[in-house]
Amino acid sequence: MRDLIAELAEVHRSVGREPADDGEIVRVVMKRTYATTPADLWAAITEPDRIRRWFMPITGELKEGGHFQLEGNAGGDILGCDPPHRLRTTFGGPESLLQLTLAEQATGQTELTLDHTVPVAMAGSVAGALFVGPGWDGAFLGLAQYVAGDAIGDPQEAALSPELLPFTRASISRWTEVVRAAGATPEELEGALAAANAQFDPQPE
Repeated sequence: MRDLIAELAEVHRSVGREPADDGEIVRVVMKRTYATTPADLWAAITEPDRIRRWFMPITGELKEGGHFQLEGNAGGDILGCDPPHRLRTTFGGPESLLQLTLAEQATGQTELTLDHTVPVAMAGSVAGALFVGPGWDGAFLGLAQYVAGDAIGDPQEAALSPELLPFTRASISRWTEVVRAAGATPEELEGALAAANAQFDPQPE
């Protein structure tokens, strides 16, 4: 059985504020290497039959210029599609932008970079990373299990299972440290942490 807590160490996480054309944005970046080719990883993150096996069911016109909808979650528009290297979409709203970049490594593995930006007015501060970071950690874990051939059953049920709660709580803790290091005030951190716990931890200790 995979050590789920150890899986968190496989992901690089960062968050920061940056200037943009119409103000400032908060940028969340996550990176992880997967033991497969860019073509295979691209298929895993873009083909509906494969996406549902590690993330959640998806519908829509899955091509550049199309629209997608995740079942019970966010939808968005597909802004750019350059297989097997780069996918750009909106995510949950026109100002929430998501980019996935795949890069082949010398080892034959593939590094996946997730770049998620929203206006500061939407995130509130860098502490807003706590609203999305633990969810993306769960997605990165599900993708790792799928690529490795580990059966996880229904990914959405697994995400809320008691077995995954230690992973979820450890993820929230790691994002708390990332946000603190990025300069979030104690007040900003307190509010975002409460929201993250309410959203991702259905059985608080």
